[in-house]
Amino acid sequence: MKNIGKISAATAALDFVSDNMIVGLGSGSTARIFIEKLANRVKTEKLNITCVATSISSQELGIENGLNVVDLDSVDKIDVTIDGADEVDKNLNGIKGGGAALFYEKIVAKASEKNIWIVDPSKQSEKLGAFKLPIEVLPLGSAHVFRYLDSELNLDPTYRKNKDGSLLTTDSGNYIIDVDISNVSNIDGLSTQLIEHVGIIEHGLFLNICDTLIIGNNPVEIKTRKVY
Repeated sequence: MKNIGKISAATAALDFVSDNMIVGLGSGSTARIFIEKLANRVKTEKLNITCVATSISSQELGIENGLNVVDLDSVDKIDVTIDGADEVDKNLNGIKGGGAALFYEKIVAKASEKNIWIVDPSKQSEKLGAFKLPIEVLPLGSAHVFRYLDSELNLDPTYRKNKDGSLLTTDSGNYIIDVDISNVSNIDGLSTQLIEHVGIIEHGLFLNICDTLIIGNNPVEIKTRKVY
């Protein structure tokens, strides 16, 4: 049975989409529900909606459901991106990448005028770190990056693997290394430290990106990020 919280959040996100918009399609189970609901609304109301996907699976799902999905570089900007999150704190910072799409998700998010995250209540945390932080790394030299994350940053890294034990590869052909940041106090500092290290393509810390958080409570709760 589908998670009621995910369904509620995905349904509420439809109110943020209007005719003639360019919409970013997120990845993951909650985003999948949204994509299916958006496609149904587009058909029913005969809306003119153009979509950009954050993963191959989301692109395929959108096309399969009749949505007009185009490449990111074919649009100047995205009006709104609706995506899920693996963990969100009280400041609307989050961890994403449980579905290994974090690199594309962040590129699309940065090209968006507005980013909306849809989550069930279990995704909320007072402090980030309950969910392992995914780091996308170039295959070449990945063992050296792994040692850096292990011996220098003490983040207890593990390669993400497929069910058959082989290393998982992302849509862009990279590896994912998951790390434990539960004991990290300076998240912003870690974000900078990781992205500046050669071989790291991107990490799953999404800081100051989410504008609106929709939580599938009963009733649905909507939070807006404070801008200082």
